[in-house]
Amino acid sequence: MLELLSGFPSMLRLDCAVTSRFAHTVMTSTALNKANVSQEIFFEVEMPKTAFITNFSMEIENRFYVGEIKEKEKAKKQYEKAVSSGQTAGLVKASGRKMEKFSVSVNIAAESNVTFILTYEELLQRKLGLYEILTRVKPKSLVQEFKIVTNIYEPQGLSSVDAHATFLSNDLLPLVEKTVSDKKAHISFSPTIDQQRKCPGCDGTLIDGDFIIKYDVNREKNLGDIQIVNGYFVHFFAPPVLPRVPKNVVFVIDRSGSMGGMKMQQTREAMLAILKDLDEEDHFALVPFDSVTEVWKESLTKATKQNVSDAMNYIRTIDARGSTGMTSGVTKGIDMLKKGRQENRLPERSTDMIILLTDGMPDGGSSYVQSNVGSAMGEKMSLYCLGFGNDVDYNFLDVMSKENRGMARRIYEASDATLQLQGFYEEVASPLLLDVDLRYPDNAVDFLTTNNFAQLFNGSEIVVAGRLTDNNLDNFLVEVLGQGASALDWTAMYPDDEYIFGDFTERLWAYLTIQQLLEKSKTGDSNMKANATAKALEMSLEYSFVTPLTSMVVTKPETEDGNADPVIADKLTEAYTDKDQSSGVLLSSTVDGDPHFIIELPDRHDALCFNINDKPGTIFNLVSDPESGIVVHGQIIGDKKISPDGTMNTYFGSFGIIHQTLGVRLEVNTQEISVFQDNKQVKLMDLLVTKDRSLTVTLKDSVKFVIVLHKVWAKHPYHRDYLGFYTVDSHLLSPSVHGLLGQFYHGIEYEVTGLRPGEHPDKPDATMYVKGRELNVTRGWQRDFSRDVKNGERVPCWFIHSNGTGLIDGDASDYIVSSLFTTD
Repeated sequence: MLELLSGFPSMLRLDCAVTSRFAHTVMTSTALNKANVSQEIFFEVEMPKTAFITNFSMEIENRFYVGEIKEKEKAKKQYEKAVSSGQTAGLVKASGRKMEKFSVSVNIAAESNVTFILTYEELLQRKLGLYEILTRVKPKSLVQEFKIVTNIYEPQGLSSVDAHATFLSNDLLPLVEKTVSDKKAHISFSPTIDQQRKCPGCDGTLIDGDFIIKYDVNREKNLGDIQIVNGYFVHFFAPPVLPRVPKNVVFVIDRSGSMGGMKMQQTREAMLAILKDLDEEDHFALVPFDSVTEVWKESLTKATKQNVSDAMNYIRTIDARGSTGMTSGVTKGIDMLKKGRQENRLPERSTDMIILLTDGMPDGGSSYVQSNVGSAMGEKMSLYCLGFGNDVDYNFLDVMSKENRGMARRIYEASDATLQLQGFYEEVASPLLLDVDLRYPDNAVDFLTTNNFAQLFNGSEIVVAGRLTDNNLDNFLVEVLGQGASALDWTAMYPDDEYIFGDFTERLWAYLTIQQLLEKSKTGDSNMKANATAKALEMSLEYSFVTPLTSMVVTKPETEDGNADPVIADKLTEAYTDKDQSSGVLLSSTVDGDPHFIIELPDRHDALCFNINDKPGTIFNLVSDPESGIVVHGQIIGDKKISPDGTMNTYFGSFGIIHQTLGVRLEVNTQEISVFQDNKQVKLMDLLVTKDRSLTVTLKDSVKFVIVLHKVWAKHPYHRDYLGFYTVDSHLLSPSVHGLLGQFYHGIEYEVTGLRPGEHPDKPDATMYVKGRELNVTRGWQRDFSRDVKNGERVPCWFIHSNGTGLIDGDASDYIVSSLFTTD
């Protein structure tokens, strides 16, 4: 968590206070620079993805530098200035499955010290009957004073408390001190420097991993506990004893080609375990899909031992093949559930759900799939989406599931993917109540958080918070309605003042409200999204939460060169993965292959593609930015000779990159890389020097280009080596940028309607409205080689015919130039 170039961090302390599930964590770290010269000190903290940063400050030589919450767009200019000047700004990035990492560095004078203080808050979620407090500790070196302290106060009383850590040895285990009384728990861990050592006399530390506390509270046989502090209330609803509701579940399983290998093996293993866990009162169906949708049986089947055994045998035969057909697979599952209801084959008191497992992109575009699935599902079914791997369009799955009374979860590609799939299923396997509605008197409360829920699962909890307008509890009548139970029984509690940190119920209410507004900002019409976003931003600023709409800015002390760089703390969303941050941004526009142009549009969760066919030797302008002076041209090459079927493939064989401001010209071809300056040429290297045969060209304070070499067998009778061109950080170019690729760097507006069968059964046609034109387009696939140079990655896109006519400005011939380095 803290890295110093010499000496040990003098102090690292983590203090967590939990009151009624709301956790307030403060991490304090102090380091002394013992050297006789100034040094850079690095501070890193990993915190739960569900947490919001509320404060970050630094104390340097008795001066405090305190963070200020700002609207993200207003903080962005400070951040870009710091990055463009080559300085290190604060970063928040994904770190594994449950955590995200905040990191910052600061230059400290000789014999000086620095203290970092980071505060974050979160509402603990009950899963499988337990709340979890997860603290990741990775000090990287020995710490003179190391301490973890957690205090839990639950007015309902504690039923269980357990503490453990992934790094605990037999020697460290006794150092975990735990004191539990009726309503309070105190857990601490404070090893000395010698106890931290990996071995006597060495500087390596044993402290490296997760410190985990799990607990639950007492639950009486009423239907809720309400806690009231300073005019705000929070209602925790998790009845202890209720019979499970039978479920009717359709497993819709992606078996397209990208699911091959380990993914499909783990899917089969998980499904075999899940089928074993079905209750005999449940009904189920299996719907595997690729470009063709099949079913195990035409209707849902009761989960008898024989039926489950037969289904397991069927699961063992499923293998990956073909392209994806997600829409058809999901709608088939919907139709089966509807038919089962219509024919009275399913229990009246039961819940209908679809569990979709996929690693792919939506066929037909995200809005098309969402619209078709949403209109088909109606208001009674729930859709749960499991997105396999980093390439999945998680935003799309998340929105679609929430629009249909469900939720999404990312399944990470790892050896335990089978257990991840089973774990998600266990969370939703035992519904207890359906259509849960918690009602409060209109004249006694306002500003309620969400108070109606599609279902309550065993081991989970519903939380509702709001503001009291009438402190007379005689008027505070709570009613809980749901398929399975109804009650007026509840208990009001007033937590003891000594265990309350600030206005915790108000902050809990604000946290919950912001989380729900952020979810609403993803769904509904444009006005609903805008209103939810605006309110979430307003509350984030009011309550000092770093959310996806805000940033925390701390101005670091001036360095010797007079710079005072900002530290920026941002909030990620689940759709942002480790793969996204590997290059810092999303790849946006590419050209590769014969030549295939791909325009990725992450905001639309979609892509457009077109081909440019011309004779070998033709040079096209790809990028031209008059403000930055950056120009890119590409020259076409052809096959060695015409193939027996009369075709001649063409590709890009060389690129010319010009930075007019710097007076630099770079030529990249399949044989070499050459740089020109002042009309002098210097050969730099052969492309084969890099293992993955890719070259990244970074232009100062601006865009990056990645050029990929595709090697072909030297004795191939027809084909030859060729290049692919990928753009990174295209948003850094000016709005005036143009060219075959450049014109799309700042997005494009279009609509697609009228999906209909095309010439190929796997490639439907549709009508696209773009730039005032009506085009016939085809849903197809192209390969993106930016991450997998050898095999590429299939990207679904709308294909625009006839050299992109109607999509690109003008005609393809308008982009032909005379030489690789012309700037006319």
